[in-house]
Amino acid sequence: MDWQTEFMDAFVAAMEDLSFPAGDFHHRDHVRLAWLYARDWPEDGAQRCADTIRRFARHHGAPGKYHHTMTLAWFHLVAGLRSRVPDAGFEAFLEAHPELLDRQILSRYYSAERLGSEQARAGWLEPDLAALP
Repeated sequence: MDWQTEFMDAFVAAMEDLSFPAGDFHHRDHVRLAWLYARDWPEDGAQRCADTIRRFARHHGAPGKYHHTMTLAWFHLVAGLRSRVPDAGFEAFLEAHPELLDRQILSRYYSAERLGSEQARAGWLEPDLAALP
């Protein structure tokens, strides 16, 4: 196993055992986590990713930060784009899709009203502007 794989495995393990520092979990880490779950668990990665982020937020005293539609939309966006370059490593994937570093990209798929609703925060809502890849 190479150091990059070990690093990625350690990241997922730290997220799942809730030892990853909350202050170090940024947007790029959300994208990385979605990419890893899409890579390693193609069948149930979306649910695993959502469960991990929900537990992480709750554990770190910020359950209100968890947003179900956003979490799953980011997962589906990353997984859909990942399927176009399945053998690329994470850095190569980001080079191919730098738009994923734009935190506002979901506004291409969701109206502010839909994504900002309590229904979207609590459960999955399909995009209302464009289909996710």
